[in-house]
Amino acid sequence: MSQVVESAMPSPASASIVVESAVPSPASTSIVVESAVPSPANASIVVESALPSPASASILVESAVPSPAIASIDARQLFEARAEAASQGIPVIRLLEEQYGWAPDVLIAELGRLLRMPVLTMENLRSFHTAFEKLSFNEAVTQECALFRDGDDYILAVGNPFLPHLRAWVEDRIDTPAAWHLVHPADLAAFFSQQEQTMRAMDSVLPAAHRRAEQAGEENLSLKTINEGTSPVVRLVHSTLYDAHKSQASDIHLEMATGALSIKYRIDGVLTAIGVVQGADLAEQVISRIKVMSDLDIAERRVPQDGRFKISIQGREIDFRVSIMPSIFGEDAVLRILDRQALADHVEGLTLNHLGFDKPTMAGLRRLSSEPYGMLLVTGPTGSGKTTTLYAAISEVNTGHDKIITIEDPIEYQLPGVLQIPVNEKKGLTFVRGLRSILRHDPDKIMVGEIRDPETAQIAIQAALTGHLVFTTVHANNVFDVIGRFSHMGVDPYSFVSALNGIAAQRLVRLLCAHCAIEERPDEQLIRESGIDPEHARTFRFRAGKGCGQCRGSGYRGRNAIAEMLVLNDEIRELIVAREPIRRIKEAAKRNGTRFLRDAALDMVSTGQTSLQEANRVTIVA
Repeated sequence: MSQVVESAMPSPASASIVVESAVPSPASTSIVVESAVPSPANASIVVESALPSPASASILVESAVPSPAIASIDARQLFEARAEAASQGIPVIRLLEEQYGWAPDVLIAELGRLLRMPVLTMENLRSFHTAFEKLSFNEAVTQECALFRDGDDYILAVGNPFLPHLRAWVEDRIDTPAAWHLVHPADLAAFFSQQEQTMRAMDSVLPAAHRRAEQAGEENLSLKTINEGTSPVVRLVHSTLYDAHKSQASDIHLEMATGALSIKYRIDGVLTAIGVVQGADLAEQVISRIKVMSDLDIAERRVPQDGRFKISIQGREIDFRVSIMPSIFGEDAVLRILDRQALADHVEGLTLNHLGFDKPTMAGLRRLSSEPYGMLLVTGPTGSGKTTTLYAAISEVNTGHDKIITIEDPIEYQLPGVLQIPVNEKKGLTFVRGLRSILRHDPDKIMVGEIRDPETAQIAIQAALTGHLVFTTVHANNVFDVIGRFSHMGVDPYSFVSALNGIAAQRLVRLLCAHCAIEERPDEQLIRESGIDPEHARTFRFRAGKGCGQCRGSGYRGRNAIAEMLVLNDEIRELIVAREPIRRIKEAAKRNGTRFLRDAALDMVSTGQTSLQEANRVTIVA
């Protein structure tokens, strides 16, 4: 019996692979897999089986590429899958994923092994230069393949090698030899989507470099309104705002360089390069458009400017806080994205359980936020989730029986049943003045958005000492640096420790993308440099993200909070008042059950939630 399975894989002219079964039998069957690559000789893969019947045949194709330990697929299964997919009208790869339940990266690696095609990831696609001048974008999308330049060579990334007549179409359309590579269709589709948004804006901007940005009021952005925009610069800016919001970015960075403007998004706390606007004039127009939207002076380019604007994206009101900074190349802009509706949805029902803390940390935070008076202080760098943690703690104790007042700059979330006061320094409403007024408003619990100066620190401490529970934040690297921070502000140590119930220092750790994470052990040198004992490392479940369309090639998607808690007892208070070295305070804290940030990060590594590289990024190796 002989069956023919067409394949769009490239193969040298001499490709002929015979795999024989080790089971002796007088009967034999064979399956011929025809290659879609031109060859003087009929390149074929002949898989012989010495089994008595096709029904019971077990036909495995040998490969120099190791197959995943958990799965393998043979030529007969592939042939049957193609027939089944054709009858259902669905792609072969989707059918195989549904049938076998394999992770996409495992399946695509197995298909690459069987078809003898190297496999590309989303990260690979980003690293190559597109060759749309040889294979147009529309044709690439239609045929589920894309042509790239890799130095002097060309690479054809194929998302569906089972398309009929793909080989003939490629030969007719592309006059350049290209090495065929396999890529998961989802990754290729995500790549096309990103390219489409960039090209849509840039194709409109480049032919109209002479136009100036037009002033516009509040816009309701959607793909339809972006495409209908008349000014190409406006379309580029709006397309960027729309795409950044869709990507769940927290910030947009527009960085001026020599004759170009680089566009980056901060996603999950890390900057990701998105695209480049070529031409100094175009770059200046983009910055001017941002200034117009923010009601800033477009003629002033020598001093920093701050502003804000609102737009509606698909019916949701989005706030953008804008910072313009002069540089040697021109002006840079950073736009902070605040989706208040998403924040409101997030805060509704928000508890400490939603933040990803481990159970001991949550128990400590709940204990400190339930005290009748004193101070709970949360510390960490900008963007580490300090305010969200305080909101979660306040939400849990907001029973309606206490008067809760906050003073913030700005108010990021709206909490039901809480009086929230925004700082307005232009009108004279500072943290100090607002806090003094709050104390005359009969509060039970007070939240101070940030302690920035000695006067605010003194008033907050006095409030905690006079029967109020104070929630606040300060910028410091860990719980022990907070002690030095308040000491440098001139705060009396005795008053400080008398008011303070506890300190939490936190970080946000990126989680590995569930779509593309794989088991991968780091090299031994990195393990040693990370301060992990090699024997202890054997118990770790090391994983890493390969990068895919779901995570924009980063390998990470989403974040969890980790924290170290310092709950003050008599011994720790005495050490702080006596101004003992931080080393002794750390030893006492460890005896009291404090678990340090580094330990919390490595626990996430050991359970496969994040990578060792990410743990090293957010915490210091002791």
